[in-house]
Amino acid sequence: MTDGNRLANILPESECWNLMSSMSLGRLITAADGQPEVFPVNFAVQDRGVVFRTAEGTKLVSSAINRNVLFEVDDHDAAQGWSVIVRGVARILHSDEEIDVAKETGLRPWVSTDKEHYVRIRPVRVSGRRFVFDRTPSPL
Repeated sequence: MTDGNRLANILPESECWNLMSSMSLGRLITAADGQPEVFPVNFAVQDRGVVFRTAEGTKLVSSAINRNVLFEVDDHDAAQGWSVIVRGVARILHSDEEIDVAKETGLRPWVSTDKEHYVRIRPVRVSGRRFVFDRTPSPL
């Protein structure tokens, strides 16, 4: 946590998971056609992993081809903010058992499009920081 003398603090992994669990919108960072791409997705945390749904298209293809992904979640208010980054491996869920487990999250698409594919990101590394916003005016 913040100790008052520092404006940025590294978060323990357990707090990163707690913070991510309190949110429902994150960003999938991957590559498509060799170019970096960022996709906002609604998600759920389940068993120390990230689950999201997607339709056919770039997110699904890039999750299959570029399995190494980043996933970022953050939040802030007027006094402080935080950011958590999950470096992991994305995998499209195929078996009925895997999909049934993912459905237990209650994850629903935000828009009325058919997002029948579930993707799970298994973390390789989770890191996070909390920032206290410095409101001291900078000298000119």
